Amino acid sequence: MTISAPSTIGEAAAAMRQGRLSPMDLVEQCLARIEATEPRVRAWVLVDDAGARQAARQAAEELARGHDRGPLHGIPCGIKDIVDVAGWPTLAGSSTRGGQAALHDATVVARLRHAGAVVLGKTVTTEFAGFDPPPTKNPWRLDRTPGGSSSGSAAAVALGGCLAAIGSQTGGSITRPASFCGVAGCKPTFGRVSTQGVVPFSRHLDHVGPLARSVSDLAAMLDIIAGYDLADAATIDAPAGGYLAACHGAATPRLAVVHDPFFALGEGTISRVTRAAEDRLRGAGAALGAVSFPAAFAAVSLHHRRMVAVEAAEYHEEAFRHQREKYGPQISSVIEDGFQTGAIDYARSLVHRRQLARTLLACFADYDALLTPATTTTAPGLETTGDPKFNAPWSYVGYPTVSIPCGLADDGLPVALQLIGRPFDEARLFQAAAWCERVLAFDERPRLLEGSTARHPE
Repeated sequence: MTISAPSTIGEAAAAMRQGRLSPMDLVEQCLARIEATEPRVRAWVLVDDAGARQAARQAAEELARGHDRGPLHGIPCGIKDIVDVAGWPTLAGSSTRGGQAALHDATVVARLRHAGAVVLGKTVTTEFAGFDPPPTKNPWRLDRTPGGSSSGSAAAVALGGCLAAIGSQTGGSITRPASFCGVAGCKPTFGRVSTQGVVPFSRHLDHVGPLARSVSDLAAMLDIIAGYDLADAATIDAPAGGYLAACHGAATPRLAVVHDPFFALGEGTISRVTRAAEDRLRGAGAALGAVSFPAAFAAVSLHHRRMVAVEAAEYHEEAFRHQREKYGPQISSVIEDGFQTGAIDYARSLVHRRQLARTLLACFADYDALLTPATTTTAPGLETTGDPKFNAPWSYVGYPTVSIPCGLADDGLPVALQLIGRPFDEARLFQAAAWCERVLAFDERPRLLEGSTARHPE
């Protein structure tokens, strides 16, 4: 028996437990959506049809025997192509890496498989998760970027090619694509999710996190992938989990709108849509206050860029010196900046980062989460991946964020709010974000899903 394609993990999980949907049905629906949209959007590096069907059959057999692995059982997921999947090459959007297959799953992939998720394929990343534009197009308008670097992950989720995807963020690479493509994204606390088996960009700033259609779906994903990993020295041995349960909390959140010049640089339409969303949250009962940041916050962009550059140069040093011509202009510029940065300047950035992360904790004294626009603009043209300015500070200090779409701008493209939480307090952040999502009730979909007869800008 089949039903119309569910758009969220929660809907699909309920339908499978009620016998109205099988994991095989769900995988076939995702594969059909990919076939219909992929030629125009290019969200996928590879799709393992046969492997996905086999995994779906296994998931169905387990459910029939009463072996239920949880909310992700039978759920098709995409994996950003900087993350190792055993038997598949990890190309990282680059021609320098060849086609050698990974020998083992990355920790996050292994945890998803153990939870019963169906690994559907690899999604497009910008080159080495950097700033050079990807081949992927925005499903809302094909002449706009989906954002980067988790470009394919965001586009695939927006189009229903998978119900969730793994992305990564060093600057704004989860939040920005999620915002541009009208889906939800979570950048966890630094050290919350293992980066073992993930191609690094900046070892002190890289975060792995999920993209999905709803906050509760993000929470279901994070429940599985979060936690200490002996194979990753950056992970923190701290209690994790309970995130999906937190989404059902009924308490109205205490939110602080950030009043800081740093976040006043978005274009007018972004400000209008996000302020209207704030008014709706206030009208529904949320306690909205305001905070300002310490003077040191103004230097975030400089120090973030410096750390990314030095750590990218460290990782790429040998390959870059021997294959410089194969690197794109944006990632090349970052690496070259890293080679030219002095050790003392890099050390100053490390000190600034540690001090700012501690100082910002005071902003949460009376609030559950901070609130800012997710992006400076709606999705710009294909020549860029957009400005990560509003996201990079949270990658820099390692604070968790959740972004949710909150409306459409004058150009018909989605706009999102970004909620920032205390380090290692994702449960409280998810509770606040889920409450906001229910109030805002954004339910728009890309026009590309309207069918092949719809007209789309090319």
